[in-house]
Amino acid sequence: MAPKSTPKRSKPKNVQGFTRKLLAWYARSARDLPWRRTRDAYRVIVSEFMLQQTQVARVSEFYPRFLKRFPTIYDLAKAKPKAVREAWDGLGYYARASNLHALARVVGKTMNGKLPDDTEALEALPGVGPYTAGAVACFAYERPVPAVDTNVKRVLERVFKTKDVWGLAAAIVPKDGKRAWRFNQAMMELGALVCTARSPKCPKCPVRNECQYWARKVN
Repeated sequence: MAPKSTPKRSKPKNVQGFTRKLLAWYARSARDLPWRRTRDAYRVIVSEFMLQQTQVARVSEFYPRFLKRFPTIYDLAKAKPKAVREAWDGLGYYARASNLHALARVVGKTMNGKLPDDTEALEALPGVGPYTAGAVACFAYERPVPAVDTNVKRVLERVFKTKDVWGLAAAIVPKDGKRAWRFNQAMMELGALVCTARSPKCPKCPVRNECQYWARKVN
């Protein structure tokens, strides 16, 4: 878990080439996922809660059904706990559903139904940690902030041989909001499809020539 304010650090020398190659690969290879087609903060946060500890294919199945039943944050806020659990049934880890329901009630009651775009304000909501706060701020509001999940952490550790993943992520995320959106999505996509935990596909990696992990393997 990262601190709510991450100290600035210098960028690695190879970050420009890394970013350029990463974004070019993402433009060619990104999966068409429904939550990537929206900037609606409610829909984004629903997807982020579902994606915690659940495979993308399973979330793709449940996500549209859940939103059809609870199309707005107010619909979710006024729902009975039993109804929310029924809609979540099959995804597991039901504390996520309870937290999302509690979050909807807080936002509906105290924020006029609008999720904040500030990471610190987002982290104050039920069930929201540093990653989810960064993801909502970036993917819904195109704020140039880092979003470090397990996949992104692995990529940063391997490519740049760093332990300060949040500090590095904050330093290298593009300052333009739209570019930051693509960058964070691309980082997660690379970790999910190529830079996997087991048997990473290094020879097919678009940023292998910028990667210290790959350099150690071939030398």
